[in-house]
Amino acid sequence: MATERMTSPVLVGRDEELDRLVAAATSPPSVTVVEGEAGIGKTRLVTELTRRPELAGRRVLTGGCARIREPFPLGPLLDALRAAGGHLRAVPLSPVAGALRPLMPELADLLPPAPDRLDDKIAERHRVFRGLACLIGSLGPAVLVLEDMHWADEQSVEFLGYLLSDPPPGLGVVLTFRGEEVGPAVRALTARLPGGTAREHLVLRPFGTAATRELAASVLDAERVSEDFAAYLCERTSGLPFAIQELLALLRARGTLVRRGGGWSRKAIDELDVPSGVRDSVLERVSRLSPAAREVAEAASVLQVMATIPVLTAVCRAGGEDALRGLDEALERGLLIERAGRVGYRHLLAVQAVYDDVPLPRRQELHRRAASALEGLDPVPLGQVAHHLRHAGLTGAWVDAAERAADRAAALGDDSEVIRLLADVLRDARLDPARRARLSAKLGWACVDTPGKVDAAALLDAALEHDLPRPLRGELLFLLALNLETAGRDPHRQWRAYAEAVEHLGSRPELAVRAMLGLSMPLAPGVPPAEHVAWLDRALRTLPEVGDRALRTLVYGKAAMVLTTMGDPRWAELSGRMLELTGEPTVSQEVNAFRSAGVNACYPGHHARSERLLTSALRAVTEHDLGRVPEMTCRACLAVLSYARGRWDGLPEETAFLIGRFADSPRHRLLPEAVAACLALHRGEPDAARRALDEAVDACLDMGAIDLLPLPLGALARLAAAQGDAGAVLEKADRARAAWEAKRLWPAAVRALPALAAALIAGGGAGAAAALAARVEERLRGLDAPLGPAALAHARGLIALAAGRRHAAADHLLAAADAYDALLSPYEAAQAREAAADCLSRLAGPAAAAHLQRALAAYAGLGARWDLDRASRLARAQGVAPPARHRSGPRGYGSALSPRESEVAGLAAGGLTNKEIARALFLSTKTVDKHLSAALRKLGLRSRTALARRLPD
Repeated sequence: MATERMTSPVLVGRDEELDRLVAAATSPPSVTVVEGEAGIGKTRLVTELTRRPELAGRRVLTGGCARIREPFPLGPLLDALRAAGGHLRAVPLSPVAGALRPLMPELADLLPPAPDRLDDKIAERHRVFRGLACLIGSLGPAVLVLEDMHWADEQSVEFLGYLLSDPPPGLGVVLTFRGEEVGPAVRALTARLPGGTAREHLVLRPFGTAATRELAASVLDAERVSEDFAAYLCERTSGLPFAIQELLALLRARGTLVRRGGGWSRKAIDELDVPSGVRDSVLERVSRLSPAAREVAEAASVLQVMATIPVLTAVCRAGGEDALRGLDEALERGLLIERAGRVGYRHLLAVQAVYDDVPLPRRQELHRRAASALEGLDPVPLGQVAHHLRHAGLTGAWVDAAERAADRAAALGDDSEVIRLLADVLRDARLDPARRARLSAKLGWACVDTPGKVDAAALLDAALEHDLPRPLRGELLFLLALNLETAGRDPHRQWRAYAEAVEHLGSRPELAVRAMLGLSMPLAPGVPPAEHVAWLDRALRTLPEVGDRALRTLVYGKAAMVLTTMGDPRWAELSGRMLELTGEPTVSQEVNAFRSAGVNACYPGHHARSERLLTSALRAVTEHDLGRVPEMTCRACLAVLSYARGRWDGLPEETAFLIGRFADSPRHRLLPEAVAACLALHRGEPDAARRALDEAVDACLDMGAIDLLPLPLGALARLAAAQGDAGAVLEKADRARAAWEAKRLWPAAVRALPALAAALIAGGGAGAAAALAARVEERLRGLDAPLGPAALAHARGLIALAAGRRHAAADHLLAAADAYDALLSPYEAAQAREAAADCLSRLAGPAAAAHLQRALAAYAGLGARWDLDRASRLARAQGVAPPARHRSGPRGYGSALSPRESEVAGLAAGGLTNKEIARALFLSTKTVDKHLSAALRKLGLRSRTALARRLPD
């Protein structure tokens, strides 16, 4: 029997899209997204791409993501690379490619020796990433096609982000997905590509009547089909090419198509009553098969994925020769297709249609047969086995298989798959308490590194309802608190869980000391600062019992973090111990220590120390490939520092990028959101800024992030005062003051003091402003608070101005400006000088114009349009010429470093290479080189070594 044609021999209706796809794929480096709903023709389009002559000389690698996942991360990429194995014999490979041996044993003889496995799973994962990137780069000109990215595992998405941050020059990447199902992480892959990387985005639309008519004629090998027939097809299929072809196959099988004059039409519409959609047309085609072929069709629908013939026939209830004959028939009729030695349906729509029609008892039997057949493979596809056992109703066997699959995924660093497998088991299976607790702990650890996938707290709570051994209960309580902290939820519950965990973890000092660190964080309302410090001291006393150097480093870093914002001078000693212990961080916990100490050093004004620690953390992430999440958190902390130091060039784009990256992590997202809200005000967008600042302040208060709170609250207070609505912000200010008072975080809080004083004065509360300044001054006495003198002088100047004491006000404000300059805080210095100029102008002081000009220049350099507009009005009133408006091209900074030049120079002085700086700032290496060259020229330096000596640590 001849195989019935099911598809068009030529591509129809997509000529423009194919031309754009070919142009992008042959203009590397490039990334093309092909987006469209199920059945729209994404696979057909990329298949046609591979046949185009323009791709001659380019290696085409194709991989696809599966609906049923396996605990093998990076599966679609590894599948794509396996086909290129023979090419590897002819090219030298970096030793790092040996990290792929466990994932690609069939290519072991072509790969370098496997390096020793690293203890840090994030570092191990990114060594694998480097190996993959090495292999792809070795292929020369190539096109990498990855289909169905809406089903991609997290590591595949993360690797693509890594690869596309610096793509091989000869690589074109093509990604396909369903827009309605794809996650934000996949869409973000093309959001900020490096310079020189082309981007194309194709959205495939349903066919209209004309394209439907052309497709039908091609499938039927006819010159034409009747117009009413084409309109009928288009209406019944919603213009989906796959559905059009399925309906044509059904009509042909029914004999309802008639040839007329070299074309095709159908019998009268009222004779047909063809059901709409794909489902009924597929099922009617199946019903016309022999019994054996129907059994094969049902078995293939249960397997879902393409399967080998032995597996398919083993699942089929019609055994032996009957199953083979049925398979031949299904292939000849075009219901199933063969691809690379495997057999299955051409499209998931057909799979689902047949599967849903199989009665439940028969479906469960087929799932049992599928699990049994797959268990005989080597390696066993544990994800598929677990899926089939679950749907077979074999709960105990399903739980066993799911745990085995989760353990394999954990060994390979695939936390997302661990979470998916175990969350289903914990929600839906009846488990004894000990097993529930054990599986909950495995899930809890996976969720710490991959937050936002499930409600880990609810699943951990369920396990804690039972009597458990003390060490296991302590571990679950610790994980509950840690997951709540990561999610930014319920500080009270975090505190209680950490405290109870310590009671149960006497035999596990490594976990106990981490719980003590959690209790030292000033997050939970109502806990006095002395109690946080007591837990911190207890953690430090426990350190001799901890042998892990990275964990000891983390304790020192977190201790320094807590004490810095409290103004306790011991923070410097603990920070020094951290540096002595590690020198430079190399693993994730050490990066966490440096990052935590670094960002909290920024809040009270230790800007130089903050930069040194954060730069070291980011350098370690890039040098040791510790992962995208650690990189993004370092960059979020550096965004806060850049804002504090007035390095705003490119910062709005950076914060927007980070907010998108942290879509599932509210606590991590809060840092870039707070900075972005402040920048919106400075750009002159008061309405948008008001909403964003309100949200950021509320989030800080709700999550206990009261060390970050002064940034958005200060900006909100200034905006409210300027809008004559100071009273609206005072309630939030009262909550903030109460939180700062309760936790003794005045060294960080003092950053907001001038803005709060201005809001109180604007609301008629000059006395309250003076009282607040006096209280802050008293609270800061004896504490290490670099911002204190500058902010107090700034606030005193505003208070004196409100009282009409202009001479005193000008003295205070100019002293504040000088102090801000010493801290490298140009924005605050400009505010103080602007206010001083206002005072001096009213006193007819000759220096008023000079101070105002300095403020105007600073605002212009920062791009602070809102402030520049206000200061320019003051300048016009005083007869001072404002700076010329910037109309095009970059703003000029003369011999001074621009904010971006200063940022690049600081990172270079910290030891980062141009490539590492480019990755950190999401610039091209050419742009980094331009900024660094300009910085060296302006500073009169010739080398990075001289730059490191010139710039402060």
